[in-house]
Amino acid sequence: MAILEWGTYNGKNKLFIAELIGMRLTEIPPYDFSRKQIDNKYFEEYKELSKPFSVVTAHAPYYSTTSENLESLEKTRKALVQAAQRAELANAQYFNLHLGGKLSNTDKSIQQCVETLNQILDATENITLSLETTYSDRYLGSLDEIEQIMKDLGSDRVIVSLQLENDWFRENQLYKLGNLHKADMETTTEFWVSLLNRALKMNKERVLSLRFAQIVGLKIRGLVLKKRVPLGKGYPNLDVLAQGIAEVIVNKIYRPKLDTQVQLIYTGRPETKYKDTTLLYSKVAEKIAMFLEK
Repeated sequence: MAILEWGTYNGKNKLFIAELIGMRLTEIPPYDFSRKQIDNKYFEEYKELSKPFSVVTAHAPYYSTTSENLESLEKTRKALVQAAQRAELANAQYFNLHLGGKLSNTDKSIQQCVETLNQILDATENITLSLETTYSDRYLGSLDEIEQIMKDLGSDRVIVSLQLENDWFRENQLYKLGNLHKADMETTTEFWVSLLNRALKMNKERVLSLRFAQIVGLKIRGLVLKKRVPLGKGYPNLDVLAQGIAEVIVNKIYRPKLDTQVQLIYTGRPETKYKDTTLLYSKVAEKIAMFLEK
């Protein structure tokens, strides 16, 4: 059966808010792993306080899995291994990573990334690595690249996690073109259904990991970058996205009776994240209900 787990990132002192609202999922934020004053005790306490949640995920600190500087890469690998071990200490089932920048050679980038991820897998016992999709070809993390990385790793403890606005931005080449409004007007439900179906197959129908925040575009030195904004203030369109998510959950998971966990994780602005997370969940739940009532 399909199980929809929803939530956002919460530091230990904010877990009570997420629990009160009724979130089923919580994510340990990346800065919890990079703050020097935080030790193992923090993650042990996080484990106890997060027991009301069905799923605990963790977001790795923003360290690249690749580098031209091998000395720097080794330091980064040690930091990522320690973060993953601490996430496991907090009873996190998933450890989500940005893969980082591409080197001059894509194949070399993938090889380095695989070596980094293998070190994390070897140093942990049960946690699943969640590889987050990127928004630009300057970074490692297209679906094709992640599929190759997963193949090279050959581990059941690795999945792809769609950062949905990144996928929309990347697939429409908005990092080159920058016309977000035009792309949004042309984005159909079928675009999202195709994207989600591919991720579902890559994860062998075990889990569908979805992350989302709306964005606007910024052009700096000829490059188009993304900036997260509160839900309802940016792109892509939430209604069209929610329709696509609901269609996949109902027609590709629920009706075929797949045993699949769907994770819906809001990753937007911290100032409005609780309001926006509930809005995102309610919109998707509304669309699911409409499908089931037909």
